[in-house]
Amino acid sequence: MTLSTAERATPGVAALRFQPLGKLYHFELGGVADLRPGDFVLVSTSRGREMGEVVTLVSRSQAGGGLKPIERRATAQELVVRRMWQRKELEAMIDCRAKAAEFGLEGVKIAKAEFSYDGARLTYLYNYEPEDKLDLKPLRDALQETHPNSRIDFRQIGPRDVAKIIGGMGACGLETRCCSMFLTEFSPISIKMAKAQGISLSPQEITGMCGRLRCCLVYEYEEYVKARKELPRVKKRVMTPLGEGRVVEVLPLKLAVIVLLEKDERRVEFLKHEIEPYDELKALENKANGPCDRHLGGGCTCGKG
Repeated sequence: MTLSTAERATPGVAALRFQPLGKLYHFELGGVADLRPGDFVLVSTSRGREMGEVVTLVSRSQAGGGLKPIERRATAQELVVRRMWQRKELEAMIDCRAKAAEFGLEGVKIAKAEFSYDGARLTYLYNYEPEDKLDLKPLRDALQETHPNSRIDFRQIGPRDVAKIIGGMGACGLETRCCSMFLTEFSPISIKMAKAQGISLSPQEITGMCGRLRCCLVYEYEEYVKARKELPRVKKRVMTPLGEGRVVEVLPLKLAVIVLLEKDERRVEFLKHEIEPYDELKALENKANGPCDRHLGGGCTCGKG
């Protein structure tokens, strides 16, 4: 069925978040009316029933189809119960770390314990880097005895997620890391992003506290790529208001280059509109000063013969 313009513009979908700074998931409003950002609702997910916070409302055309409906609003009592279980998460995490040490599970980093809003499920988020197979069944059985009324789950996460959960100061000096402050998802990052921005490839310069390439390498990367397409490369000969020279440095964010002038070996900064590619300029001059095509074929009166 094709939606009308009015239907597409009317908010019919809620974007929910299940954890602070977590990824957004879309659900149909269903019969739940008058929802606002900050409201809490109950929904069915692949991991069971969960409580999510409404972040924003969007139209169906923005969210796509095949969405599950919101079941209902969370009651005041359920919100109180949720906070009660959240206060037990730190103790559950410490207990899990202690038991993991007892079982000799080296290399396992228990980053966080998460109770569902009603305590029916207890999920441990852990990181494990070694390639050998990890058997968590003994640990799960021991924890199940400690929490008989909660189903115990383990979910493996990456080092970036661990850094996001732990928080703390960033490698750049920010008091709170970007991942813990505003990043909801991690973008793919490669070494070419550092090269394109002229950043030192020293591990201390491009590695974050998580041991992976810094998330901030992606922030300005597209601007650098766009600017470099419009500017001459290093060693390229150019014509400037002060004469001929070679590009020795590119300043993408300023749309400028530093040129080494041939006549006096000075290094001077020029904006994009102040320079011309030497090869193209000489080609235009030769075309303007040379004989025309009619002269080459005979019968021309241009006077250049």
